[in-house]
Amino acid sequence: MAQKKFVVGCFKDEDVLFPAVKKVRVAGYKIHDVYTPFPVHGLDHAMGLRETSLHTAGFIYGITGTSTALGCISWILAKDWPLNIGGKPHFALPAWIPIMFELTVLFAAVGMVLTFCYLCQLAPFLKKHTFHARATDDTFVMVIECTAKTNVEDLKGFLASAGAQEISVQDAEAGWWLGTYDKDQQLIKEKEVSIA
Repeated sequence: MAQKKFVVGCFKDEDVLFPAVKKVRVAGYKIHDVYTPFPVHGLDHAMGLRETSLHTAGFIYGITGTSTALGCISWILAKDWPLNIGGKPHFALPAWIPIMFELTVLFAAVGMVLTFCYLCQLAPFLKKHTFHARATDDTFVMVIECTAKTNVEDLKGFLASAGAQEISVQDAEAGWWLGTYDKDQQLIKEKEVSIA
């Protein structure tokens, strides 16, 4: 993957971070991501992120589970292997409702977890660049992607005026990659362990 340049600003408090995110967006800079130690209400709207469609995916997975259960049970018990169970009809829909419900929940739950992991690029074998060692500990980190038009020194000054305590410029891969961490990131991981 190609290396990109990022300007990383660290903030000590969410009350400083929140207005800084709005200022950065108004100034026209591209926010790559914001890392916080706890969820900050309204930060997604301040960053301009669209609403998640995970609930739509969950509905589709649930309907798929219901259809799978109804299709399999009706084909097995009414067509392929019909059994006379206490004189009930072969297509006994009320008796199948618990199984249909369980498959609906199973498909929705597993599908949403896998979709979430895919969208957030979470997996044991995937590596991502760590922009700051304390990004999810006690520091709020805003990462801004530099484009061809971005003046890095102006951006650093802008972040300092917005309340950033630490500002750094990093070259990193924007997405995830397969493999192991390089030596610099291994040192960051070791520092994180020693700090904890």
